[in-house]
Amino acid sequence: MTPDRRSILAGAAGVALSGLPWRGVRAQAGSIKIGVLNDQSGVYRDISGPTSVACVRQAVQDLGTLGFAVEVVTADHQNKPDVGSNIARQWIDRDGVDVIVDVPNSAVALAVNGVVREKNKVYLNSTAATADLTGPQCTPNTVHWTYDTWMLARSTGGAMVKAGGDSWFFITADYAFGHALERDTTNFVKAQNGRVIGGVRHPLGNTDFSSFLMQAQSSRSKVIGLANAGADTINAVKQLAEFGVTRRGTKVAVLLMFINDVHGLGLQAAQGLVCTETFYWDLNDRTRAFSAKVKPHLAGNMPAMSHAGCYAAVLHYLKAAQDMGVAQAKASGAEAVARMKAMPTDDDCFGQGSIRADGRKLHPSYLFEVKAPNESKGPWDYYKLLQTTPAEEAFRPLAEGACPLVRS
Repeated sequence: MTPDRRSILAGAAGVALSGLPWRGVRAQAGSIKIGVLNDQSGVYRDISGPTSVACVRQAVQDLGTLGFAVEVVTADHQNKPDVGSNIARQWIDRDGVDVIVDVPNSAVALAVNGVVREKNKVYLNSTAATADLTGPQCTPNTVHWTYDTWMLARSTGGAMVKAGGDSWFFITADYAFGHALERDTTNFVKAQNGRVIGGVRHPLGNTDFSSFLMQAQSSRSKVIGLANAGADTINAVKQLAEFGVTRRGTKVAVLLMFINDVHGLGLQAAQGLVCTETFYWDLNDRTRAFSAKVKPHLAGNMPAMSHAGCYAAVLHYLKAAQDMGVAQAKASGAEAVARMKAMPTDDDCFGQGSIRADGRKLHPSYLFEVKAPNESKGPWDYYKLLQTTPAEEAFRPLAEGACPLVRS
């Protein structure tokens, strides 16, 4: 038995043990099969991994009686595009998977995006950040739900420049996500008459940032932009603190940070950092209700925006499948996504919203500052809200994305 097959079987077994009404690994004609494809063991485990799976299961449970069965399987793509695309093909061709969800790592996401279009299934992206998924690589089969590099660059990057950070040095994860985030942030910096002095790129899963930090310091830039995520961000921020970078007046722009990263850093190290998220568990009554409901299934973790996106995207997809009929939803992923776009969205994580023609899900974004230890009232009370960007302004304008669906 191959490792990928073991992962799939283990995921299905985990679902069966949860007590929810799905069984087996072979989809039936009257059922929907959802594959949660993510990082179960690497640098993005905390921002995807088992918590995303739990949130997908919660979405199924919350809808109650659908009139059709739902099965969930999981697999670890190991942050490798070839592994991810191979799992996607096996799931669709052999195991009858109708929908693939989550997929952190933009290189893997772009590969899966192509497979799903070829097979006419559905891809609900929550955790891959590249805005190319709703730009040149957009397809009628993909919905990009939670956040993207354009939104992060506009919110966090734009705020740093307005605050006087007009010279930048980037420390960038050397793959599609990091490249896209650096590119989009650079565009916003230059548009506000700022300049990029230089940058370095590091491999995924890097542990020693000392040489990169020395180059950043020697550049004398006002801002060091971290275009990475997950464990890479945690390691970089910890070492920035050890180097005493911020004590010398240099600002750090953590362009993608999740509440789980703050938890890993601790408030003593993370205090004062500014980040952008589209969901926070303590944002309002609905987000608190969702988080309280799912928290018992998270083994000490809390939902970040990436996990909330998995929940909300699956919830909306299942509503669309119920509306159009499960047979039609299974027969054509493009038609299922079209139905999703035609229906307004509403869930406890993001509130009311919509999905554009390019597959971009629209909702507000929030600029947060991490609290100091003496400001926090308890576990996971980490953010104070600085700014809200409304849904119609938070993401790249439709006409500027170069999405073939829009041009046609």
